[in-house]
Formats: sequence, structure tokens, C-alpha cells
Amino acid sequence: MKFPLNPWKLSRRQWLAVLGSAVAAEQAGAQNAPPAGAPKPTVAPPLLLRAMLDELGRARQLRLISRDQVYYVEYALDDADSYSVSATLGGLLGERRNRFRLPRVTLRLGSPEFDNGNYVLSDYYFGSRFDPEQFPLDEDYNALRQGWWLATDRAFKGALEAIGRKRAALQNVTQNEKLPDFSTAPAQQLFEQPKRIKLDEAAWRNRVVALSGIFERYPEALESTVDFDFTQSTAYLLNTEGTSVITADNLAYARVRASGQAPDGMRVRDHAVIPALDPAQLPAELDLQRAVTAVAENVKALAAAPLGANYTGPVMFEGTAAAQLFAELLSAALPAQRKPVGEPGRPVPFQTSPFEGKIGSRVLPTSFTVADDPTQKVWRGRPLLGTYAIDSEGVAGQAVTVIEKGVLKAILSTRQPARDAAKSNGHARLPGNFGAKSAAISNLFVKCAEPVTAADLKSQLLKQVADRSKPYGIIIRKMDFPSSASIAEVRRLAAGSSDRPISIPLLAYRVYPDGREELVRGLRFRGVSVRSLKDILAASDTETAFDFLGNGAPFSLMGAGGFVYLSTVVAPSVLFEELEMEVATDDLPRLPVVPPPPTA
Repeated sequence: MKFPLNPWKLSRRQWLAVLGSAVAAEQAGAQNAPPAGAPKPTVAPPLLLRAMLDELGRARQLRLISRDQVYYVEYALDDADSYSVSATLGGLLGERRNRFRLPRVTLRLGSPEFDNGNYVLSDYYFGSRFDPEQFPLDEDYNALRQGWWLATDRAFKGALEAIGRKRAALQNVTQNEKLPDFSTAPAQQLFEQPKRIKLDEAAWRNRVVALSGIFERYPEALESTVDFDFTQSTAYLLNTEGTSVITADNLAYARVRASGQAPDGMRVRDHAVIPALDPAQLPAELDLQRAVTAVAENVKALAAAPLGANYTGPVMFEGTAAAQLFAELLSAALPAQRKPVGEPGRPVPFQTSPFEGKIGSRVLPTSFTVADDPTQKVWRGRPLLGTYAIDSEGVAGQAVTVIEKGVLKAILSTRQPARDAAKSNGHARLPGNFGAKSAAISNLFVKCAEPVTAADLKSQLLKQVADRSKPYGIIIRKMDFPSSASIAEVRRLAAGSSDRPISIPLLAYRVYPDGREELVRGLRFRGVSVRSLKDILAASDTETAFDFLGNGAPFSLMGAGGFVYLSTVVAPSVLFEELEMEVATDDLPRLPVVPPPPTA
């Protein structure tokens, strides 16, 4: 059946009435009429949503002669349209347009106290798959119903198998701490009207090609690319608790990457990623040229810089590097984590959070307070990337003071209960493992109640250098986070540390007692983790906002993972009394045999 009306022309109030009536009707068991007293819709929802509603109503009726019955079903779908273009040295590398619909079905058997989640095989289905990984783009009601039916069938069979295996596994293992597997949450209804932006693809293609041509003047940059990507996505979420959510998520970013070699063969690199919610919010042409030129200049300077040396002493993280440090350490430590039930005799590859069981403990100096707030939209006139109204589990995003006066007060949680979080505080932002979603930071604000000026902070660094009779101190101005490293380098970093390693510094400077600075290369941290934050000596009164795309991968490695979350971290520059740094000892590749051809 085709709808003659354009569904996107309805008002917000009309849409909420339509969705509320439809979901209420499904819950009442009447698929064609709302229950008594509900507002009567004057127009049908679009075919995609109607197919979801109709199959969700049928999914509620799934029954089996078994002790475990369906108590929760969730349908989610991302309808995305993307355009990307890439160039190097003034030449077009590739251009791609992609339109896709990605469905996800979550089905829970049993009860919130015990279900098929939180088990090492919760996400596995050992039978044959018939449902498509992507749904059709045409507004074909029957094809959409067929897709949801097959996806629900697979989710149901997988849930039956998982809960049976989980129950059998628990016959042979003892759980130290018994927690429910799911938590309740009030139903939410939200409709954000999608705003499709007409992108001038030709203009962006020409812009990217021209920007990549800047590297022609820098033969030190052996590899260089400039990318642009713009994705417009509409996310649908319905569940059997009555939640109905439609959100519009747009993301545009320009990315610059370059690498070269020092005379000893060491690879050096730099990058810049500039994200925005709208291409119109990206910097002007001249500012983009400056960003590309800065990356090229940094690679040139790093290729000529001296090799660093092993160092133990005061280290200052300045500006962007400080926000990157807090982003990397706290994005890994603050989300709630829970070890799943495993198979007897088979250890589960699971790394616990360093903040687990630390509620009430000091994790920062007493002058620091940290809050995560997905409801705040603007900071000092600039849009915040981590803003959202409802998370991926249909829970309203909540502002949470996670650290107060240096003491850990709360963690970021989802609907899967964890040791320190019985309920969700609306921070489920990524598909997770073991039948659960993953929490992530949104807009993270790091505040210091006793700041000093930027000049005083540097003076304190030099004083520490003098007091310890050190020849120099270290200032970090840029970290490799999110990382542009290769997979091989990430593996080497992970293998060389017994703790969770952090990304390497890209721009590290020796600061001598007379104030002279010298760029060095090849340094990385040793033994630095979130526990090191307790040793911050001082913080500046100037704060820097850092926007980034997280994905849950180590170092938020660029291009890793199928999903990303947007975040903004606002933090002051900080001084550590003592950190350890060491020179990388990896084998170095040889320089090119012949000199490069002229590029300009």
C-alpha cells in the first residue's frame, strides 16, 4: 500500500500522536486500531515504520513450550546516506556514494533477573542465516516485513540457544557476584524531523583535490591523503516497552594524514581530523588550508628532529594534548563494564575497567571535578558534538557528575546492571558484546577549582626541572588520539605493556631551563594509565575543547569498528610531577633506495 502524503511534512505533535497511538495499539494487541482513549491518528506512519510496528506486534506473541518466554524485543534501524572523497598530491584517489539500511533486533528470553544476555556466546547464532544484513531501500512494505520477520526468527532461535548454554555453563561455574541481566527504563517517545542537506559534491571534490595538492611542496611527506566524508542518518528505535524514537544524526569531517621518514629510517606522522554536524560548520577554505599546511610542516619538522631519550620527570600536557589525554583515559575508564558468564575451563578475553569497585575512591586531585552531559548543546558559542536526547537503548541522556572533588562518584551505564551501576543513566552509545550495548562519554567537562595561569603553569614546570636537577622538561602539545597508526604498530604497543597502553605523543618538546624548546621524536609513555591522573600537580585557567570520533577500538583507531560516537572533551592544560617516557626500540625500515621524483 502506498501512502499519498509525504510523511515528513507532519508536525512534531502529529507525529508523536501517530507513533504513540501505533505503539499503544501494538501493546494492546490490536494492530489496526488504538486502544480506547488514545489519540486517533489522522495519517499512517511511513512504510518502514509501519513494517517495524507490525512485526514488533507479532514478535511479542512468540511462544514456545519452554520455561523461557520472550519479555523484551527491540527493533532498531539506521537509514544512512553517505558521500566520501579522497585525494593525494592533487590527484583524486576515490569518490563514493553509499545508501544503506542496517537493521538490528534484540530479543530477550526469561526475565530481567536472568536472560540470554551477559554470556560469552550471547551474540552468536550457530544456525543458517536467511535474513539480509542490509534492508531494501525501496518503500516496499512486504519486503520490509519479510526482513524483520527473518531477523526476528534468527534472534529468537539464537536467544533460545544462548540461554540454554548459559544455564548449562552456570552448572559448572560459581559467580562471585550475582546481578540481574537487564534493568527497566521508562518508555520514551521522540521524533526528530530529518533534515536532508543538499551537498555540493563537485565543490567538495575540487576542494579536497586542491587541499591534497599542498603536500606537493613537502617532499618530506612520503605519504599523504586528504579525505572528506558526510553521512546523513535517520535512526529508528522501537521496543515492546512502548518506546518509539526517530533521531536524525548527521556527521561531516575533513581528515588529513601524512607520514615520512627520519634519516635513521624512523617513520614520523601527523594528522588532523575536523568533525562537524553539518558541512556548513566546517572551517572556511583558508582555515582548511592552514590545517593541511600545519600537518605538512609538522611531518617536515619531525623528520628533521633529533631522537628523544628515555626520560623520567615533570611533563606538561598543553592545550589540545591535555583534552586528548583526558579523552583517551576517561573514555576507557568511565563506562560500566561487566564480565560475562564464560564456558567452563575457557577464559573470557575481558579487561576490567580500572575504575571498577572504585566508587568513593580518589582518582584525581581534590581540586578536580568531571561531569558528562549529553544535554548541553553549546560551550562558549561552539556546538558540542556529544549532544543527544535519547541513547541507543531508548533511555534519556542524563548529566552525570562522575568525579567530584577528585572522588569517583558514578560511572556511565547502560541497561545492563554492573557492579557500580544498577540502572542506566542514558549513556548506551555503541553496539556492544555479550548481548549488551556499550556505554561511552558524550560531552565531558574537566574542571579545576584551583587553576593557575598558563604562564605560571610553565613556570612550575621549569621549577620542577630545576629542583630535580634535570637538564630539561617535556611539553606535549599533541597526542596520537584518535590514532592514525597502522594495525601492526597498535599490536606492538599493546604487546609491550602489561597495562592498557595509551597513544604516543606526536608533538613532544624538550624545554630547557632558559625556556628554549626543541622538538623531539620517537618517544612513548611507560606505565602511564588512568591511575596517573592522581598525580597531577597543577592545571591552567584556560580550557581547550577537543572534538573526536570514538569507536571503542584501542586508541580509537581511525577506520576501526563499524560504528562511531561523537564526543567533545573540554579540559585545562595539566602538569604532572613525574611521568616516564622511553624511546621506541622497534626495527626501523630502510630509506627509499633512490630519491623521490619532483612533485612541484
